[in-house]
Amino acid sequence: MREYGRHVQKMVEHILTIEDPERRQRNAQAVIELMGFLNPHLKNVEDFRHKLWDHLFLIADFSLDVKSPYPIPTRETLKAKPEPLPYPKRYPRFSHLGKNLEVIIDKALKEENPEKKLGFANAIAYYMKLAYNNWHKELVHDDAIQSELTSLTEGQLTFTNTPFVKAYRHQPESRSGGYGKRNGGGKFQQRGGNNSRRNEGRDNRGGGNFKKKRY
Repeated sequence: MREYGRHVQKMVEHILTIEDPERRQRNAQAVIELMGFLNPHLKNVEDFRHKLWDHLFLIADFSLDVKSPYPIPTRETLKAKPEPLPYPKRYPRFSHLGKNLEVIIDKALKEENPEKKLGFANAIAYYMKLAYNNWHKELVHDDAIQSELTSLTEGQLTFTNTPFVKAYRHQPESRSGGYGKRNGGGKFQQRGGNNSRRNEGRDNRGGGNFKKKRY
């Protein structure tokens, strides 16, 4: 394993040549401490000492005869592939609302308490308005929400309050471009003064008529 270096590899190869079990065990413990010192990032990993012992047996090619505080791995268990996780197959009846809302609707229909059932209906209506606002960026009328909720639940759920959802409206920027502003009387005032000619005059120096240059 390259992250431990060739010196650790040589130490492990030396441990394999030791015949005394106690001495071999002490040297294995020393190599484990050295491996942890060379890789301090393993301390943030859960059961990092278990991982160090697994690496020790892997470096020794699973032929090291020492006692380990953890189950000794084998070549077969280390290379075994985990079973694939089952992917959840959910087919919502109302694809535009998702599977979670369908689960909440089914739970609301099974509720026998009228107050809790009404609370379910109000929460469902609020979520439906919120989802519509996120997709269309505009408010939808309560009658449309009630009509769709009636079709989803076959008329078994009816909400009473008006679920308020704030609409995100785009604010157009000012067309003035920042070159001027309107005063209190509604007249447009240009920044930087009027359009009159500045610093214009005559200079008689040098015996001639010279017009001052405008800057």
